Amino acid sequence: MTDNLSDLSKSAIQDIKKCSSTNELDSLRVKYLGKKGSITAALKSLPGINPKERPAYGKRINEIKSLIQAELSEKKAFLQKKEINQSIDDKKLDVTLPGRRNFQGHRHPVTKTLLEIEEIFYGAGFAVEDGPEIEDEYHNFTALNIPHNHPARAMHDTFYFNSEFLLRTHTSPIQIRSMEKEGVPIRVIAPGKVYRRDSDITHTPMFHQIEGLVIDKGINFSHLKGILHQFINTFFEANTEVRFRPSYFPFTEPSAEVDILSKDKKWLEILGCGMVHPKVLENLGINTEIYSGYAFGMGVERLAMLKFGIKDIRSFYENDLNFLNQF
Repeated sequence: MTDNLSDLSKSAIQDIKKCSSTNELDSLRVKYLGKKGSITAALKSLPGINPKERPAYGKRINEIKSLIQAELSEKKAFLQKKEINQSIDDKKLDVTLPGRRNFQGHRHPVTKTLLEIEEIFYGAGFAVEDGPEIEDEYHNFTALNIPHNHPARAMHDTFYFNSEFLLRTHTSPIQIRSMEKEGVPIRVIAPGKVYRRDSDITHTPMFHQIEGLVIDKGINFSHLKGILHQFINTFFEANTEVRFRPSYFPFTEPSAEVDILSKDKKWLEILGCGMVHPKVLENLGINTEIYSGYAFGMGVERLAMLKFGIKDIRSFYENDLNFLNQF
């Protein structure tokens, strides 16, 4: 039995010396000193030893146990120091390397354009109003003098929930709600998301509009032309050539579409406008003998495309970081 203990001691010492990590060392501790370990098993065998030999045998087991514990402690200290030094070497900084960059987010080009347009009109005395994106048929169509048989009401243009509610197709309902709430005179712009059943290189089912409204005494078409000239020159940061073409909108009369002359001498449409139709004012109980006004509306993505030279509106919503990081 003494020979067995000597073999156990030699085996334990050899295993400890070969050990190369603290995790492996802990496994050896369990193997030899754990509840089911070799030393524990030897101690449990003492009752079966000859009583005359038992004291010497127990003493020898305890000596081997103390030796193994000492070897484990010494090896553990060595391995811990080694692992700490290795960790320091692995994480050591090379001060000649370039510093780590902090990537900072930035505003989307559509958001930047939207805020820039708002700022221009805010400086011209316009208040900014907001309204619901889920609209009722009255505010989206009827109050704006859009007949029941008008193409804009058709299913292929409008997202309907039912016969009464829909996703707004323009931000003009905000103007109606603003006049209902605040009355006249009024001077507001209405920015926001709008929705239509349309998708191609220049259209998306969801896009952004900003519409403006001024109702007061003595308002005429020259006031409309003046504010739009001021806006266009400020937005494009140049003295831009502008033309007004006759057009038709149910809620304005007379109506016009506004074009600008590009650098390559091409006329580009940027917005629609006109004098508020008397029926729109009458629907709201406003005396058309006293008050008149103008309205205009523009697509934010369209203006961003012109300002930044973007050919495809879908680029704004494809989440291509190479595209977005340009802004």
